[in-house]
This record gives sequence, C-alpha cells and structure tokens, in this order.
Amino acid sequence: MRISTVFPDRTEDSHRRSTVASQPSGAGLCVVSAGEDEYTWPQQKLPLLRFKRTIRLGSSTFTAEGQNELHGMCGIECQQGLPKPSLEDLEHMLSYETLYANGTRMLTPVSLQDGTELSSTAANSSSSSLRHKREVYGPDTRFTISDKQYSLKYPFSTSVKISTGCSGVLVSPRHVLTAAHCIHDGSDYLKGAQKLSVGILRKGRKGKGRGKGGGKRRRGKEGEEEQEGEEGKGGKKKEERKKAKGRKSRSKRSIKAEGMSFRWTRVKQTQVPKGWFKGVSEGTAADYDYAVLELKRAQKSRHMDLGIVPSIKKLPAGRVHFSGFDDDRPGNLVYRFCSVSDESSDLLYQYCDAKPGSSGAGVYVRLKEPGSKRKWKRKVIGVFSGHQWVDVNGQQQDYNVAVRITPLKFAQICHWVHGDSGQCQNA
Repeated sequence: MRISTVFPDRTEDSHRRSTVASQPSGAGLCVVSAGEDEYTWPQQKLPLLRFKRTIRLGSSTFTAEGQNELHGMCGIECQQGLPKPSLEDLEHMLSYETLYANGTRMLTPVSLQDGTELSSTAANSSSSSLRHKREVYGPDTRFTISDKQYSLKYPFSTSVKISTGCSGVLVSPRHVLTAAHCIHDGSDYLKGAQKLSVGILRKGRKGKGRGKGGGKRRRGKEGEEEQEGEEGKGGKKKEERKKAKGRKSRSKRSIKAEGMSFRWTRVKQTQVPKGWFKGVSEGTAADYDYAVLELKRAQKSRHMDLGIVPSIKKLPAGRVHFSGFDDDRPGNLVYRFCSVSDESSDLLYQYCDAKPGSSGAGVYVRLKEPGSKRKWKRKVIGVFSGHQWVDVNGQQQDYNVAVRITPLKFAQICHWVHGDSGQCQNA
C-alpha cells in the first residue's frame, strides 16, 4: 500500500468534534486541567531519580547474535501473578549500563527520592480476552512511504535505521530511542554493536560521491562524521566498489530508483536499563526493552518529544502509530496505525502489521497541547518491541508488543538525554 495525502492520526481532530466524553476519575498520574478533556496531553510531576557514582566494568566481548523474535517473555497475563515491585526492586532495574564507542562499560546505580509516587499509568491487568496472532493480521495494512515528499518530512523524518538491523526514533537532535534487544540480548552486546551507527534518511544526490563501504569516514558540511555501506547486516563491499565507477557506495538498503539513501552517523554511547539483563528482573525483562543511543553529532532532522498517557484504549480513537524499516520492504520506510488490543502499566498489545526490522520504532499518538484548542502534537509514548512469544497461562503465544513510556522511564530517559535530572521534573 502506498501512502496517501491523508494522515490517519489527524482524524482524531474531527472525531473529537463529534464525540464528547468526560475524563474518568482515578486516572493514575494523569492530571487534566479544568476545561480540558481526554484529547489533551496530561500534565504531571515526574518521579525524582538520583544517579550515584558510576562503577567501571570490563569491556564487552560482543558475542551475542541478533534475534528476529523474542521467546519466553513474561507478558501481560504472566505478569499478573507477579508481586508488585518494591522501591529497591525498581531502583535495581532502573540502574543502567553505559557502553562507550571504545568498548568500555560503566554501571550507574539509581535511587528514587523518598516519597516518590510509584503508581502505574494503567492498571496491571488484562482488559480483553480477545487475541490476534502473527506479525500481519489478515490483509497487510502497512503503508510504504516511498515518496521523498513524505519520508523526509515530519513525523516520518524522525524514524532512523540502526546498523544492527532495527529501527529507532529521534527524541533529541543527538539521541535515538530504540529497543534494548537491538543492542543487547540480555547477556551480552550484539556483534554489530561494537561499531554501532544510525542511518538518517536523506535525498540521493546524483553525481556526488560518498565514502566507500567498509567503514570509511568523512566529514560532513558541519563536521559530522558520516559512514555508509557497512552498517547493514554485512554488505557486499567488493561488489559495491566494482559497480561504483565514481559513485561512492550507499547503504545496501538504499533505493537507487527513488534516489534515497541513509546518512550514517556513529554512536558515541549506548545506555540500557539493568532491568533488561538476564537474572535481574524476575519475569519483567520485557518491560525494559528500550535503550538510548547518543550520536557523535547532532542531526538537523526534527525530533519527536516523549509523552505519557494513562491509557491508550481510553483515548478517543484508541490507536497508535509508528514507522520503521521492515525487512520485507528493503530500503523503504513503512508506516502503520492500529488499535491497541490490551495494555498494562508497562506493555501494549496491538494489531499493527509489522515485520522484523521495525523493532525499536517509536510508537506515538497525537493529542492537543495543554491550554490550546487547536495545537495538536505527536509524542512518543512507547517503543515497538516487535513480534514476541509470551507466556500465557503456561503456553507460548505470539503477539506484537510495545513497551510503554511510564513516568519512571520518562525520568530516566530524560536524564540520559539532558544529563541533568533537574530538567526532567514535568511531563
């Protein structure tokens, strides 16, 4: 399916004019001002995180293999039987590891300020027994964004490609939010994470050379390091060099016919929550399948802010959106939107059609800005974890799963991005 000039996430505006509903009471941390409604981004205070002195760790061996599907994860039904995490448990899981470009690692313990509200944004319960399986549900409803007129404009321009084969979303000029399993398998970092790069879509330039594959770097117009050719899974370097003939190689996922390619930028450091590591969280590793990559150079592309909503299913349209680089449509950006079938405080089950390669994409919704009647804004409210096999009543079933941004995760990611928790007191 090709993208049209109609943006589905704008239909909430017309839906709002034809539907009037009141904000339910007891909506967790959601605070809605008088005169505003459920179409407005909630305003709230964020938990206060303190970051202790870092601990130096040994260098990673980078031996892990990437996985297209995650198995044995404890999903929404499975987590219902788990005890509520204590303050100490949360501090342990929110502690994080930083991987630097030279392979060194640092562990940063986290503490929550006394009195921090630990309430979840949504009840940790299954609200529906209806389940749909597989990566694609019936007819494929994905849109291929092949026209540069759209793929290089917001919100699609916030989507990026990770050199390990996943997707991600720009959440600041130099920070990318993606899935943790795209970088780390829970035991070790992936082989491709040793020289991690992020690809930003750009227009192809006829007749202008690019750095050859194999990791050769060059300086961009503003001193930005760019790298092309090797960041996919392998890449046939020799063949590309023979075919180049004065035209430097592009990423193997570029589409020459459309004149599109990626501008590859090295990652300076990667941060992964400790809750994702095996043996740390008892059954809740799926809740921490997110990571932030800091780029060596800031990007000109517009980024998308983070947001928190108490319940996706209670939103007027009750649906989410995300774009990524699905493997079955190489070189193309693929957009989709769908309804959420079930949700807990940390996870979302949804009907979005997706294939490997889209994991790590930023899941977003569009709501009104507080105090504004006409200004609507898209914000990232989760990370697409991908097609997962989760434990349901002792049996493995497959669903498309997203990790939602909670107040605690928002505060943690905000600290990673700004480096100052004082800037992360409100959402």
